Amino acid sequence: MKYLVNFSLAFFALLSISSEVNGQNKIKWMTWEDALEANKTQPKKFVVDIYTDWCMWCKRMDKQTFQKDHIARYVNKNYYAIKFDAETKQNIDFNGNTYKFIKKGRKGYHELALAITQGQLSYPTVVFLDEELSIIQPIPGFQDAKMFELIMTYFSDNHYKNTPWATYTREYKSEKKTHNVSH
Repeated sequence: MKYLVNFSLAFFALLSISSEVNGQNKIKWMTWEDALEANKTQPKKFVVDIYTDWCMWCKRMDKQTFQKDHIARYVNKNYYAIKFDAETKQNIDFNGNTYKFIKKGRKGYHELALAITQGQLSYPTVVFLDEELSIIQPIPGFQDAKMFELIMTYFSDNHYKNTPWATYTREYKSEKKTHNVSH
């Protein structure tokens, strides 16, 4: 019995250590309202994950991309992150307009999701907005952690303003490899 207790204690200690190493950093997803309010006092860019509950690729991106520690750390430091269900029925006030759910068939879509994807609604889509709430670019489709790291740093550090994407991807040094998230 004594060995079973010691084994159990060791197992749970090991489990807690491994959870500190993997998955400790989580993206701090915010509501539209909270992110917009926070931006008034501390301006940052926005990253908006547009998803639906039925989207398999959205769930895969949650697990394979957004749960990576280096991705979460970087997003939390450089962006206000919004997880936006494109089928939410809640009205959202954004940039002086009220956006609503539009019923279409058995489902529907939210007008704000359509607006910030520039009329190209697909799931998942990640939309990057600047500090003034202007659309930088929607990125449709599943992005693995390596590609998402390139994209999020390209926009957060304003490389998109002066550096062509091909040049940036060729010269980029991974945040994960250098452990440098001090941007």
